[in-house]
Parts: sequence; structure tokens; C-alpha cells
Amino acid sequence: MTETVLGNQMLKGRHILVTGIANRWSIAWAVAEAVLREGGKITLTYQGETQLGNIRKILADIPGGDSVLVEPLDVCDEEQLTSLCSTLEKAGIFLDGVVHSIAFALREELDGHFVDTSRKGYLLAQEISAFSLVALSKALLPRMNDGGAIVAMTYLGSERVVPHYNVMGVAKAALESAVRYLAYDLGGRKIRVNSLSAGPVKTASGRAIKGFGDMVKTVSEQSAIKEQLTVSEVADVAVSLLSPYFRGVTGELIHVDKGYHALGMVLPGSSPA
Repeated sequence: MTETVLGNQMLKGRHILVTGIANRWSIAWAVAEAVLREGGKITLTYQGETQLGNIRKILADIPGGDSVLVEPLDVCDEEQLTSLCSTLEKAGIFLDGVVHSIAFALREELDGHFVDTSRKGYLLAQEISAFSLVALSKALLPRMNDGGAIVAMTYLGSERVVPHYNVMGVAKAALESAVRYLAYDLGGRKIRVNSLSAGPVKTASGRAIKGFGDMVKTVSEQSAIKEQLTVSEVADVAVSLLSPYFRGVTGELIHVDKGYHALGMVLPGSSPA
């Protein structure tokens, strides 16, 4: 029997900023939905009119969606980072949590061999996928409550070679290292910083990786729990990390992948007990 996590109001009275929502199938939106289910409030960011349009459509379908603050954010633009903080101040919003779900690499860098990575592609992936966490954390610190939490979304390709993940794997490794250093820096204010390594789920960003469909199938067949991961399962762990239940956990990397990361080899014909 599959257990379903019901709302326990673990984020009641807390305000969470969620970045990286591309559409209603995004992991970031699943996290935002889970925050609302757990009694929290959300502020969302977007980049570009397409993302804004998608977010507006999503919010139109939920109660109180028209009151959610939605702000532009290009993490490569210092002025927009400053503007985001100013908008939060004007609205009287102090944040209890931030979800970093931002990553980008040129499509051509996610095909072929890592050794062929261009200088431009490497630096771009690092700036948007890794340094953005540092820049965002610094910009938002004046509007964060002590005891808050930051969760950064990552993937196993940071630790192991995943064909075609290439430059993004290296960027995610940098992101995870940044999480540990930020956890140390922000510990004085009891702000926790953790990374969540989600297994492959069917999202628009995932489909940009060559062979992604085969990746999802292979991972689900070889995981300890042999079924496909869902965005809601990832979101439930994310809201737990944002909640007081994980107040003693920081600088950690949490895998949500049905146990795939724990396996070293799967032999033909092998099966669990």
C-alpha cells in the first residue's frame, strides 16, 4: 500500500520563496504546492514572459492564487537580486525558507562528450547553476528570519558520471560544495542550508538531456524500490527540510531517488528479497 503524506501544517505561519518554476510539471511547483498544503505562504520568481504566463495560469487554478507575489529574477543580474529584496521589504515579508531550483546549460553541452565543453558553456552553467545560490543567499539574508532554511535542488550526476549530463554534473558538484560552505557561514543565525538530490522525473528540464527517457526507465528498473519517482515525493522531502522537524540538519545532501544512489551494481536476474 502506498502511503500518502497528508497536510500536517508543518509550515504554518512560514513564508517560503520558491524559484525555478517553468510550468505546472516542474519540481519547483510541486514544492510550492506542498508548502501551501502544509500551511505556508509562498512568493515565486520567474525569468521571462513565458514563465510568468505559465505561473499566472497555475495560480489562477488555486484558491488565493491572485494574492501570491510573483517577481522577476535573472540570477545573473545584480539589479534584479537587489530589486527582489527591496520588493520583499516593501511588502513587509520576512522569509523562513528559500528553494533554489535554478539550473541552465546550453543544449549543445548536454549532448556528446564532456571533453568538448566550450569555455562559454562551462562558465555559463557554473554561474547560473551554482554561483546563483551564493548570490541569492547573500541578497536575501536581510529578509530572512533566523532559524530559516535554504534547499538547493541537485542531481546524482554531480557525484557520478551520467552520460550527456556533462557540464551540468560539474556545476551541480560546485552547487553542493557551496551548500556546505553556506551552511557554515549562516549557522550563526541558525539558517540551515541543505541540498536535495532528486532522481530523474519527467519534467521539461529533464527532457533537454539526450536519452532522458531511457534514463528514467533504467533508473526505475535498477533502484532499490523499483518504480518511477514522482515530483510529489521529491516535494514532500523538500518541505520537510524547510520545516522545524529538520532543525538539526544542515550542510547535508539528501537523496530522493528510490535508493538508486546506494547501489554499486545491478546484475542480470538479480532481485530484492
